[in-house]
Amino acid sequence: MNKKAILLINLGTPDHCDAQSVKRYLREFLLDPRVIDLPMIIRWPLVNLAIVPFRYQATTEAYQKIWQTTGSPLLTISQQLKNALAVELSQNYQVELGMRYGNPSIAAAWEKLKEAESLTVVPLFPQYSSAATGSTIETLMKSLSKEWNIPQIKIIKDFYYYPEFVHAFAEQIRMNLAGKKVDKILFSYHGLPERHIKKSHCQILCGPTHACPNIGQSNLYCYRAQCYATTELIAKKLNLTPDQYVVSFQSRLGRIPWIKPYTDLLLPELLKKEIKNIAIVSPSFVADCLETLEEINIRAREQWSKLGGKEFIFIPCVNATPLWVKALANLVSTP
Repeated sequence: MNKKAILLINLGTPDHCDAQSVKRYLREFLLDPRVIDLPMIIRWPLVNLAIVPFRYQATTEAYQKIWQTTGSPLLTISQQLKNALAVELSQNYQVELGMRYGNPSIAAAWEKLKEAESLTVVPLFPQYSSAATGSTIETLMKSLSKEWNIPQIKIIKDFYYYPEFVHAFAEQIRMNLAGKKVDKILFSYHGLPERHIKKSHCQILCGPTHACPNIGQSNLYCYRAQCYATTELIAKKLNLTPDQYVVSFQSRLGRIPWIKPYTDLLLPELLKKEIKNIAIVSPSFVADCLETLEEINIRAREQWSKLGGKEFIFIPCVNATPLWVKALANLVSTP
């Protein structure tokens, strides 16, 4: 009997931390029409003539700060997760890893799974967004469309509400804050342009800095609402009161409006309220990457120190921790 296939997909990373590798990666990433959702006649010159030439050097330096002897942290951790999941599941499963951008590609991962009787796909993004999850699924479907025989497919498009995911992240926070006292926990999520929220057919008008209402049919695909829902679920698990945490969004690019509040602009506002000791966690990522290791643990930490803040506790993602591996195993094996 052919094995059941599990395909884990993460966003991607440059092959190396040199300028050419980073340029190549940025071009592939930013030319995706689901990332920069503009017509190609505008997107191509914008990426190749305006963004990459002026951004690649800073991005290269950022990758060099976090690069490990094993290579990219995101790839290393994703491979560790893949291997641990394969051990956790029975031998009737075959687990592979693909990256939306860079290597190993989704197409290469699919080639190893073509003989499987069924395929379960997990884009490793807890909250749905067209820029990440949607692009990943579209790319996979292009590979599948070339096949004569297509297996039974299950796609887990989001899992922010999955109790075992919530438990794994809550325990990661609890463990890292054990014996420590902070004034505020900052839940910092990857940002998106505001127009992406509008294109997701969210029918609820929210204030730019206010929490989104609960998920319903009117905001089912709203990434911002899913981020707030994630926070509420984790906070409830930790018995946090509303004054003990706050939500923000990071990694914006360009001058167009992105979903708010912005993490880097929120930090000085916290200090104005006499909040000196903070912890930061990023539940839009399951594996530590450039956005957590460099943007948060290096740049945000330096910003906090220069502003006059005291304690800054960086809480890693769930990565390949036993609780998350077990949670993922249950998620993919549940009918």
